Amino acid sequence: MTKTVKALLLGGLLLIASLNSGCSTNMTPIPTVAQVDLPRFMGDWYVIANIPTFLEKDAHNAVESYALKANGDIATTFTFNAGSFAGERKQYHPTGFVRDTQSNASWDMQFLWPFKAEYKIIYLDEDYQHTIIGRSKRDYLWIMARKPVLSAVEYQVLVDFAVDQGYDAQLIQRVPQQWADPASSAATEKEV
Repeated sequence: MTKTVKALLLGGLLLIASLNSGCSTNMTPIPTVAQVDLPRFMGDWYVIANIPTFLEKDAHNAVESYALKANGDIATTFTFNAGSFAGERKQYHPTGFVRDTQSNASWDMQFLWPFKAEYKIIYLDEDYQHTIIGRSKRDYLWIMARKPVLSAVEYQVLVDFAVDQGYDAQLIQRVPQQWADPASSAATEKEV
């Protein structure tokens, strides 16, 4: 077994342990949005801020991409640069499983079989431009948008919403985003 394979296996096991740790039968369920139009939700989402898993610490240019499979599962691609904008580009391919087909807002996310982690769409604006993914444990959080930059007001509204759901604002970290401006060849840092 190569060092790379061993590192990936160890990373997967550590992620599973972190996602499944602290299970509690008396945690208050986190409410989800009433309805998600899955085809409309698919596509690229820039991770604007999060309470990161160990894999995401110090991630730059993080993007979560979703594609609806014929069987209703969600093919997911999570990419980011590790450590800096010039850092190694990492890519993971978990699968989403819609648990609540009435609302489509409650999923399980599986990085490594057979373990699944709770994934709840707790905020989604009517234009499908901003979303927040949370968990009943309030241990991890992802604030995402269709564009890599939000105004200070947009960002604060989303953080305030997360806090209202029981999250600690002090734990929420901005994810640096830097993308080349299509109007010029210069890359500019676009951070919330």
